[in-house]
Amino acid sequence: MPTPHNTTLPSYACPQILAGQKALVTGASSGIGKAVAIGLGRAGADVVVNYVSNEETAREIVSQIESFGVKALAFKADVSKEAEVQAMFKAMLDAFGTIDILVANAGLQRDAPIDAMTLEQWNTVMAVNLTGQFLCAREAVKEFKRRGVREDISVAAGKIICMSSVHQIIPWAGHANYAASKGAINMLMQSMAQELAPLRIRVNSIAPGAIRTPINRPAWETPEAYAKLMDLVPYNRIGEPEDIAQAAVFLASDMADYITGTTLFVDGGMTCYPGFDEGG
Repeated sequence: MPTPHNTTLPSYACPQILAGQKALVTGASSGIGKAVAIGLGRAGADVVVNYVSNEETAREIVSQIESFGVKALAFKADVSKEAEVQAMFKAMLDAFGTIDILVANAGLQRDAPIDAMTLEQWNTVMAVNLTGQFLCAREAVKEFKRRGVREDISVAAGKIICMSSVHQIIPWAGHANYAASKGAINMLMQSMAQELAPLRIRVNSIAPGAIRTPINRPAWETPEAYAKLMDLVPYNRIGEPEDIAQAAVFLASDMADYITGTTLFVDGGMTCYPGFDEGG
């Protein structure tokens, strides 16, 4: 029976493939967002660490990023609020001069059976998970279009990475608002990619599967829960936030220059529907 374990990912020598670039990661004070912000900084980018609570943790992440010899800034903003998003982008442009990479990661869950789900629960998830990505992408695109390609920095005028989920294609009973928001993110991403590709602005998504983060702690923190979770993961280990960070660094780099309008599933094979591995 598989048991919980602390997976140690390989320690790669990370080239400064994002040197000179300016990145914003929303929801970056914990979990996937934290790992992505640190990963981008390690790869050479200056990073804005967006948070909505826990300022002390956000500042600790800033210090860790700065230890790589790059700049970092913590900024509190609720991505579902237009004025707060606009203030965050103004602060970033004032501090860093521009933006090259947006990782729209901020998201939350408000779970309930469909007949018990309140309108507030529905609207809160949609406002943060979907509208938040729209608001941040809109502001980033304004700057990408104003500035154009910085050919000494990147072959693209800008890169947007939307954080989705395997639940953009896998239904999730009891989580209809969350799954619907992620399905909508997929179409938002593809529509933006289609619109912006002629301007050399790339838009892609990352769809994590089961990742060891605080939001899903009950699914992995006991041996029994972990074993049950592994029934859904053919690769037979939980994902780590660093797995997502490495994917984000790749998609933000010029190595991924011919990739736009696609979703990279980082899920250990969860979308292979392992329940059908013996004939269904």
